[in-house]
Amino acid sequence: MKRPVYVLLAALLVCSLSVSAQPKYEFRAVWIASVDNIDWPQKGVTDPETQKADFIRQLDLHQKNGMNAVIVQVRPSADALYASPYEPWSQWLTGVQGQAPNPYYDPLQFMIDETHKRGMEFHAWLNPYRADFKVGGSSISNEHITRTHPEWFVQYGDKKYFDPSNKEAQAFVVKVVRDIVHRYDVDAIHMDDYFYPYRLPGKDFPDAAAYAKAGTKLSKDDWRRSNVDSIIRQLSITIKQEKPLVKFGIAPFAVWRNKDRDPDGSDTRSGVTNYDDLYANILLWLKKSWIDYVAPQLYLEIGHDKIGFEKMVDWWNRHAYGKHVYIGHGIYRANEGGRAFQNPNEIPNEIKLLRRYPNVQGSIYFSSNSFDRNPNGWNDSLRDNYYKYPALIPPMRWVDNEKPWPPIVERSISNDSVIRLVVKPDPRNRIEIKYYIVYEYAPESHSDVFGNIPRYISRIVTLPKGFTLSETLSSAHFSYRYVITAVGKNNNESDMSEIAILVQPGGTKWSFY
Repeated sequence: MKRPVYVLLAALLVCSLSVSAQPKYEFRAVWIASVDNIDWPQKGVTDPETQKADFIRQLDLHQKNGMNAVIVQVRPSADALYASPYEPWSQWLTGVQGQAPNPYYDPLQFMIDETHKRGMEFHAWLNPYRADFKVGGSSISNEHITRTHPEWFVQYGDKKYFDPSNKEAQAFVVKVVRDIVHRYDVDAIHMDDYFYPYRLPGKDFPDAAAYAKAGTKLSKDDWRRSNVDSIIRQLSITIKQEKPLVKFGIAPFAVWRNKDRDPDGSDTRSGVTNYDDLYANILLWLKKSWIDYVAPQLYLEIGHDKIGFEKMVDWWNRHAYGKHVYIGHGIYRANEGGRAFQNPNEIPNEIKLLRRYPNVQGSIYFSSNSFDRNPNGWNDSLRDNYYKYPALIPPMRWVDNEKPWPPIVERSISNDSVIRLVVKPDPRNRIEIKYYIVYEYAPESHSDVFGNIPRYISRIVTLPKGFTLSETLSSAHFSYRYVITAVGKNNNESDMSEIAILVQPGGTKWSFY
């Protein structure tokens, strides 16, 4: 008995998914930290050409591993790894704060260009409040904001921070972000977990005078949270005013609140939480749509007795509020001697686990230099298995839902063996094209099936103005089709091109339709 066509298609889909076990849309990124030269530039290396070569090396490594984004720290401590009109050049770039690269170049522009060449996203990572990384031990220029506006800062331990309650300080940070978004083609602004700093034993953050001056009826804890809420809201508005497609993401500490403090908290026993210790009410920001994604730093292993990875993935999946969740993996822990991260299956199991949850859209790894050592063979695991096929950045429909028009494809055949496709953007597009996707698939595959399976992606072409594809076919080729789509800067994919090319064995019979 013949089975209905839809049954065969369903079977084909299940079979294909079981082979790849990979979603077509998945955020795959790496944090590249500049503070204290953790990842880039290398400590003591100030030569621009050497810095450029090392960044390219890291990008190529991550691209080979299947990543489609990097999150690069460009403002680690009220300084800049770019040509800022407001803050001095970073000491971690040139060795001396305020000293420009020599020979001159703009690292941020360079990094964005190289990242986009590879079809990857560039998220500019800023620390909002840290201003002096080590009092007495940092290189601080006369133009640094701690020198020109000392009244904006407090010292806590061996570091100086912007006073989060100071409105002028908030406005300054917002101005810095506005400048980056206005002048650079970043895909997102990204901030990590350092809002109010982590508590020092026996020391309260020194804002008693500011709290008294505020004259508020709020408790000090609520007042601190309102200060952070204020700047997050301002940053959200500013980013979208400048460029509506630029995303805003936060990478918080793993735990929002423990369940024993709040019934909506997680089943954890964390000594630190975002809400109670860092005064970062992440859930409010998601509910209010002030941020577009959250990337909780789940650096502890599956089965951890206090903050289990599996419990936190489940909790964040249930608290996404319609925004994207990217899970932060602690790949660096393979170098720390802990037993869990000596297990080659830890990271693969984490990937398999998060892929079960519909509101979790991907992963970010801390940090870049950990991959240089290929810990536990995880580079190979990603390349050969879990990230074997390319993944597209998940679109954010609330940011923009418009699809580009399908590309215009002109085709020709020469010598009965050379296919030539000239691909151009449709002039009706209102969305800037990021790249084109060339699909190659067997004729019996239904278009609705192949379009959702990454193994049919033949190549991603990062030439927005169009390209020419030529390929010589031999009798070794099986029958297959080409179709092409366009992906906009908003990560929405067009419908398929109207032209598909069917190649029969031997390259002697061609059909266009």
